[in-house]
Parts: sequence; C-alpha cells; structure tokens
Amino acid sequence: MGHSPTFLLCFQASFSQTKPPSVGEFINFTVQLSLDGAMVYFWGWKSLAYLILSTFVGGGMHLMAAHFISEHYVFKPEQETYSYYGPLNLITWSVGYHNEHHDFPRIPGSKLCNVKEIAPEYYENLDSYKSWSQVIYMYIMDPTVGPFSRMKRKLVQRS
Repeated sequence: MGHSPTFLLCFQASFSQTKPPSVGEFINFTVQLSLDGAMVYFWGWKSLAYLILSTFVGGGMHLMAAHFISEHYVFKPEQETYSYYGPLNLITWSVGYHNEHHDFPRIPGSKLCNVKEIAPEYYENLDSYKSWSQVIYMYIMDPTVGPFSRMKRKLVQRS
C-alpha cells in the first residue's frame, strides 16, 4: 500500500530540517497527549479517529486547502513563497497574503493587506495568484510540480 502525497510531504518535512525541541514544545506535547487520553477515556477511540481523519479531509483538494499549495510549493524556482490576492481572503482571514506574512509575521492577518498597500514596490513584481482553483489545476497538471516541490533551505551552523 502506497502513502499519500500529503503523508510523504509531512514525513519529509519532519525530518529534513529538524531543530531541537524547546521546553514549550515538550509542554505542548504533554498537554496534547493528556487531552487525547482524556478524550479516549470519556468518548472512546472513535472520537480520536474522527479528529485525525478530519485533518486529512481539511487538507484535501478543495479551494480552502489550496492555500497550502499556493504558499510554499515552488512553481517558479526563483521565488520561494507566493501570495494569493483573491476574494477568498475575505473568508480566510487574509491567509493569502503570504509573502507579507513572512515579511511581518506579527502583523495580524486582517492588516496584511495594508502592508501591500503601503509598500507595493516590494510585492507587485512577485508572482502571485488570483485563483486557488487555478493553483489546484496547475498542481495536478504540471508534471514538474509534485509533493516534493518545496523550497529546501540549507541549515546554517552558527559558531
């Protein structure tokens, strides 16, 4: 039985560029396991299976999940991330303003459109999308793009 492209992508990303976990991540892991255990204790294994399966359904081939593909899958080798400037930003908390988010990660999504308005010279010359359905079509039909078409940075060792 083969693995889905999503599984392979997550598996590769998990091990290709690892960093040591922080104390906060250990705390988060402990809390999550405790909550999962409590959920199984009170409502059974089906409740945990439901949450796990809903993760895969949420990341399926539908327009809202296309933002994962449009943000980090490399369609043009000279550009690492892409933004989406279409109407679905109104109902996705402006998740499409992805380049702006990378430049200013602490600005709330509702204000990211202002970044593009204030500094258009930095964003107008970058490739972007106006249609997430176009992104899905390109992902399926372009033979040069697949589950491993992501930018991989070299880990810089600091002395």
